[in-house]
Amino acid sequence: MSTSLRYELRCRECQTTWGNQPISFCQKCFAPLEVAYDWARISKEISKDEIARRPTNLWRYKEFLPLPEQHDASLPVGFTPLVKAKGLGETLRSKSVYLKNDAVCFPTLSFKDRVVAVALAQARNFGFDVVSCSSTGNLANAVAAQAAHLGLRACVFIPSDLEAAKVLNTQVYGAQIVRIDGNYDHVNRLCSQIADKHRWGFVNVNLRPYYAEGSKTVGYEIAEQLGWRLPDNVVVPMAGGSLIGKIYKAFKELTDLGLVEAKNVKFFGAQATGCSPISTAVKAGQSEITPQTVRLRKTVLAKTDQFPPESNLRILFSCEHATKRLPLLSKPNPSGKPSPLATGLCVPSGANLTTVPA
Repeated sequence: MSTSLRYELRCRECQTTWGNQPISFCQKCFAPLEVAYDWARISKEISKDEIARRPTNLWRYKEFLPLPEQHDASLPVGFTPLVKAKGLGETLRSKSVYLKNDAVCFPTLSFKDRVVAVALAQARNFGFDVVSCSSTGNLANAVAAQAAHLGLRACVFIPSDLEAAKVLNTQVYGAQIVRIDGNYDHVNRLCSQIADKHRWGFVNVNLRPYYAEGSKTVGYEIAEQLGWRLPDNVVVPMAGGSLIGKIYKAFKELTDLGLVEAKNVKFFGAQATGCSPISTAVKAGQSEITPQTVRLRKTVLAKTDQFPPESNLRILFSCEHATKRLPLLSKPNPSGKPSPLATGLCVPSGANLTTVPA
């Protein structure tokens, strides 16, 4: 790694490094790229006291993220509340159940604000004037809002049948909206083709390695808000399977840096019955994830979960506990009262856009 860099892109498979540029796959073996960090250098530059002196937003963890030296940290994204859930704790027979409430994440009320903040920092660094994404709702809002804040033009691509209520917020922020006759997978493939031909920054295509790292800030905040301790259990919504892996990665990085004590945290992935492709694959012992079409009578999540082929094994490998139901976090006392034997934590990722059944 160059002495001037804290991070660079590296191929997940062949380990070839690619510096920093707007690409998401290895030009040699076509495997996905990830961000690799110079942790030996970072460990000498950061401490818990230094982090504590910084503003309460995700930029306080800047050394742990792929951010350019001159990035705009004026938008207070992240550092959402860790709320003690007393009622839920009584149901689960534990006094230590918390909600990491990203439903109040600024500016658009979902954890997508985190990933977009990191991606757009790099978009400006690479000189993009137009930023874009494929989306079914929350991501489009986050891109549109933050592009407006940074003075960038936003153009978002959505399925043509996306509900009007989900499109309204994106329009308010001034983004250009392009409706595509097809499902989310068709939209995503089109965006990949556009990114190959035009100098646009697609947060979930050519900026994806940087974008994905923004999810780690959920894990950093959880540990810090628990007094630099790791929880015993974490329940995470699955969607495409990225967030659960990034929280795990954040915990591992903090452990390796000596900022928290090591702990065998149990991860549980949650998926709605009407759209549970990852859960279905793990339960069946399959090595491939088959997309599922949502049925509104079973769930209010109106999205078909699609996965690029290279992500299948990665998701399944990192989601060993994804299909388990949340167990009692502690054994009940004979009196039936809660017993504070373990810390459990749920991560609601947003409250902004859901589907209203007709």
